[in-house]
Amino acid sequence: MNPIDQHVGQRIRQKRWLKGMSQQDLAVRCNVKFQQVQKYETGANRVSASRLWEIAHALEVEVPYFFEGLEVDARADTEADISTSPVLAKEAVDLVRTYYGIPEKSRTQLLSLAKTLAA
Repeated sequence: MNPIDQHVGQRIRQKRWLKGMSQQDLAVRCNVKFQQVQKYETGANRVSASRLWEIAHALEVEVPYFFEGLEVDARADTEADISTSPVLAKEAVDLVRTYYGIPEKSRTQLLSLAKTLAA
């Protein structure tokens, strides 16, 4: 698999999670099967320019969003691995989404509690 295709797929998955959208939801908006979205997200299938445009529209981002954080070493032709970042884990995305669903006053108290527990 091409590391650039994998990176683009990771960015698609990350944004889809942040929007609380299922693979099926994205597939319907882009007129493809959800299995195709799975293949895009894993980097197994390359996303064409026109399809990337549709995905960007469905996820309400600009096309360059999918290439942010991509660092290709021209000598080694390798990509910096963003998949190990804890902020990209599904659990972290779910936590952030849930956190912002809490009323602001309670969020402030929860944040204070979390900082105390982490110390």
